[in-house]
Amino acid sequence: MTTASEPRVSGLEIRSIDYVPLDERHGKLWHLGPLWFMSNAQIATLAVGLISITEGGNLIWSLIAIVAGTLLGTFFMAFHSAQGPQLGLPQMIQSRPQFGYVGALLVWLFAYVQYAGFNVFNTILAGEALHTTVHGNTKMWVAVVTVVGFVIALVGYDVIHKAEQFLTYTFLVVFGIFTVGVLATLHYPAGSFDLGGFSWTPFLAQFGVVAGYQISWAIYVSDYSRYLPPDVTVRKTFYWTYFGSALGGVWLMTLGALLAAWAGKDFDTIRSINAAGDKVFSGFGAIVLLFATLGLVSVTALNMYGGSLTLISAIDSFRKVQPTVGVRALTIGLTAALSLVGAFAATSDFLTNFNNFLLLVLYLFIPWTAVNLMDYYVVRRGHYAIAEIFNPHGIYGRWGWHGIISYLVGFGVMVPFFSVGTLYVGPIAHAMDGADLSLFVGLPVAGLLYWWLSRSIDVAAEIRVAEAEAAELEQAAHEHREP
Repeated sequence: MTTASEPRVSGLEIRSIDYVPLDERHGKLWHLGPLWFMSNAQIATLAVGLISITEGGNLIWSLIAIVAGTLLGTFFMAFHSAQGPQLGLPQMIQSRPQFGYVGALLVWLFAYVQYAGFNVFNTILAGEALHTTVHGNTKMWVAVVTVVGFVIALVGYDVIHKAEQFLTYTFLVVFGIFTVGVLATLHYPAGSFDLGGFSWTPFLAQFGVVAGYQISWAIYVSDYSRYLPPDVTVRKTFYWTYFGSALGGVWLMTLGALLAAWAGKDFDTIRSINAAGDKVFSGFGAIVLLFATLGLVSVTALNMYGGSLTLISAIDSFRKVQPTVGVRALTIGLTAALSLVGAFAATSDFLTNFNNFLLLVLYLFIPWTAVNLMDYYVVRRGHYAIAEIFNPHGIYGRWGWHGIISYLVGFGVMVPFFSVGTLYVGPIAHAMDGADLSLFVGLPVAGLLYWWLSRSIDVAAEIRVAEAEAAELEQAAHEHREP
């Protein structure tokens, strides 16, 4: 058995969904800033910023929608960050107190699809970038990116943080030059900055996709803060997460809108970046794409890491899982394989599929984030009996009907407001020329309904259980270290 000072085996992280004991907590609060900045500062995020342009919106209102959607979506995402240090748990396992030991499978399924789905798009972009710059078969590069992402995810938490810190510093140089070049050398259509050219449909489409993209990070957040000491403040944890993610998101989405407005119908993510970079100096486009590939590799690793935690959580609902390196390797590998199959089978209609996928993510996780945050900050106020989260017959039950009902009702009332391109337009969205207001309906309905249904929860009794089990929780965490 390893000692308290040796929580790793051969440098690999062994913790997965289990509680991180206090003597393994490490890291600095500021580490969250580079991690969430760089998670967004990659070219899959750039593709989020061109939705309004492709639907006929003008540039200035597209930029306003990007900023507004980022500020709102990141607000909810960043509040999840404080849950990690306080609970010492990854994000999705924290759904059990709201949805139940088995009932949490509802949201874990959607979360797992998101992890694999984003990696389909990430690896395709990386493969195309490498094909454009160093040549070779695109599918071969997709496989290479997937393998490298697997290795990073397997080593785990610390190497992910260090990689994102390094990439942040180099990003500021490479993309700083690229952004100045885009602003100084590209020309935009007449009326691009005309505030009188407002249209609700492309504005709300852009706003909704951006907000959904930012909210979609909510399922990751505690995964990368759970090793921090529990004495970090909620406010500072929120700020480092919020401003890191928001800055990275606004920067890349703005670049996406600028490039789309400049290229018009000829826009293609990889070709347009390459061409715009070469306007700074010959060959700079290739440099930008090569560096962008590193960003895509890092976020691919994040998705494999989070996907592994979610898959282990799901398996644990049926059969207790002992956290080991082998279990982590298996579940990371399965997540990598699933996204690899999806990337090989993907069609060429990237932008349409990506837009629809982002909207689907928004719809699925709006009611979840409302329920989870309402429970943590209002109902239970951060007080959880952590050992009971892993007890199939514990105080949180197998089915958390308060959370399940709130989630389903919140999702249901959103349906008439859906506007998913050519896939589905709800009756209310149709009456508003395709404008999507589902975000503003699902959040308050799911959150307030959960608060109302949860008034009978005896939080004081749960706190007593947590206090009684605290010492055993720490001891059990030590005993579960892999020999």
